[in-house]
Amino acid sequence: MTDDELRALVRAAIAQYAGAAPVQPEGGRPHGVPVRLHPSHGRFTRLPAGSDADGPCLIEPAITCYRCGYCQSYGH
Repeated sequence: MTDDELRALVRAAIAQYAGAAPVQPEGGRPHGVPVRLHPSHGRFTRLPAGSDADGPCLIEPAITCYRCGYCQSYGH
């Protein structure tokens, strides 16, 4: 891979992440699925019942919730 090809990939990744129009590679097909559309990066809009910012962690109830967001996603 040349420096110019690497720069093009980095520019395309930044444009996709920033929500700009997708940059098409020379072949006309975009590479892969944009990261923001992958289900593992989504967050649930509603927390399970009993989740309180000052209450216990939903994953480990022995500790206080410190808002890591793990309970709001699929965890990966």
